[in-house]
Amino acid sequence: MGLREIKKQQTRTAIADAALPLFLEHGFDQVTVAEVARHAGVSTNTVFNYFPTKEDLFFDRQAEVEGHLAAQVRSRAPGACPVETVRDDLLTALRHDDPALGLHPDALRFWQVIHDSAALRAREREISERAEAALTTALTEHPPNTAPGPNQADEPMPALLAGAIAGIHRATLRELQRRILSGESPADARDRVATAAFQAFDLLCSGLHADTGEPSQELRLPQ
Repeated sequence: MGLREIKKQQTRTAIADAALPLFLEHGFDQVTVAEVARHAGVSTNTVFNYFPTKEDLFFDRQAEVEGHLAAQVRSRAPGACPVETVRDDLLTALRHDDPALGLHPDALRFWQVIHDSAALRAREREISERAEAALTTALTEHPPNTAPGPNQADEPMPALLAGAIAGIHRATLRELQRRILSGESPADARDRVATAAFQAFDLLCSGLHADTGEPSQELRLPQ
């Protein structure tokens, strides 16, 4: 990365870092882009050069989130099950208290800001939809090993499998959020959700590979 690109990335990060505390303190709808620009020490036009909408300021890592599941599927080892790959990545992140999952002190306020803003809830749905679409493409390009069927090219249909994988992943994070918002300790919520997520992914994986002769994996959480 050249010096110009490094400076642009630094400016983008500085703007996002100035925006989030304002959103957490005052709420998304109450903060203007001009206020963010003033706190970041840049012009309003500069903010829009890096973030086309105010929602982009709040979800400044949305491109990474949208591509994460697809990237896991594309980079998995040859012959590896995409369901197991996504499952193990999620459970490892839970075990290591990955801040991206909301296991940090500011998570409660972050989630509350989303809950209070119709614009952010709509953007969150869009991010989920784009993540699922990217996963569908990845599964089409890198399909799993499945039992032979009458139309092997269409078994399983990538869009349906992507919906199932992304749905479990999304539901896991939503349940984690619900439990923590209701007052459950992050550690207890994490452990309960991780166990349930493993079971859900395992059921999907078992159905995907039915009658392939592949041995079932021992039911254990990744370390």
